[in-house]
Amino acid sequence: MAPTAVPGTIRRRARRAGLPQSTCCHTFRATGITAYLDNGGTIENAQAIAAHESPRTTKLYDRTSDEITLGEVKRIEI
Repeated sequence: MAPTAVPGTIRRRARRAGLPQSTCCHTFRATGITAYLDNGGTIENAQAIAAHESPRTTKLYDRTSDEITLGEVKRIEI
């Protein structure tokens, strides 16, 4: 498959699967990096996998700090 055919193929398959029209190649790239980080991967390795020049770019995909742990919830005293 020619690289220029990939975006069209993804759009058609996403449409058939009922995914949002905005689904594109970057959607899969971002999902992969986010899943890697969520599963304990390091920013440094994710940066290398994604070929990002700056770790700041890779850090945009890191959602692990968005999670609230049970220990943090127990700290709340009412």
